[in-house]
Amino acid sequence: MLSVARLRLLKEVAYRGSFSAAAEALSYTQSAVSQQIAALEAETGMPLLERHPRGVTLTAAGHTLVGHAEGILARLDAAEAALSSIAGLRGGRLRMASFPTAGATLMPMAIAEFRAAYPDVELTLAEGEPEEIIPRLRRGELDLALLFEFDGQTPLGEDVSRTELLRDPMYLALPRGHALAEKSRLRLADLAAESWVQTSHESPCARHVVRCCHAAGFEPSVSFESDDYHTVQGLVAAGVGVALIPQLALSAVRDDILTRSLSPAPPLRRVIAATPAGARLVPGAPAMLGVLEATAARYERQRSDGGAP
Repeated sequence: MLSVARLRLLKEVAYRGSFSAAAEALSYTQSAVSQQIAALEAETGMPLLERHPRGVTLTAAGHTLVGHAEGILARLDAAEAALSSIAGLRGGRLRMASFPTAGATLMPMAIAEFRAAYPDVELTLAEGEPEEIIPRLRRGELDLALLFEFDGQTPLGEDVSRTELLRDPMYLALPRGHALAEKSRLRLADLAAESWVQTSHESPCARHVVRCCHAAGFEPSVSFESDDYHTVQGLVAAGVGVALIPQLALSAVRDDILTRSLSPAPPLRRVIAATPAGARLVPGAPAMLGVLEATAARYERQRSDGGAP
């Protein structure tokens, strides 16, 4: 029977291209790696690597074995993760990140519930926009991330798994007393002559607002930009422009602005939880995903009961 430990070594050597690089990554000596690969070749009865002055490459047999080893090792890692979950997630850590509006609404409730159930798991939370978070998730610096996306965006890719948590509609914010505030059916096209307040022009939300305005037949005249939605509300209240604000950013609404849902349907963004695919999934991630799904469901029920902001 082939040794699992030696299969892991072969996979590491294949990925890194040399015994020395694999030894350094695994904190082994180079001679120990070489001896284990030689033992694996003896087990299989054929050479698995071609030795070169500056490294190694896989033989045809090596390619075949590494292909099978990847699947075997992924299944073993998944089994270990499942057993850790059954054991109650005693210890370990979960590194998370979230975009700001979800970090101020969904994530605190989910963290409190998770810590009550799994107090021994170390949790960390960073904040950033999706374009900052996704590369960190891919590099292995994060185990779970809350992101948002809009229709027409490029999928995350096969190396990232996504779980949709909820849909976050964007509401029009107007100053009280605005001429359009009492209009029974308010369409985006009705706002073509308005000045706009939005997040910084390179942000995903700002780009989506511009796309929606283009679809409605006009170019928005953006007067002010701020990535702080409290500032956006303040600018709207001062009468310098109107804005589209996601509902997650409207947990606190100023008394001197009004929010309206656009007809026939408001723009929206999808809030998703993203995790590394396959064997890189840490034991705490599935449990947190379950907590986040329950938290998002409660939020949506409260939103339905309370109506629009």
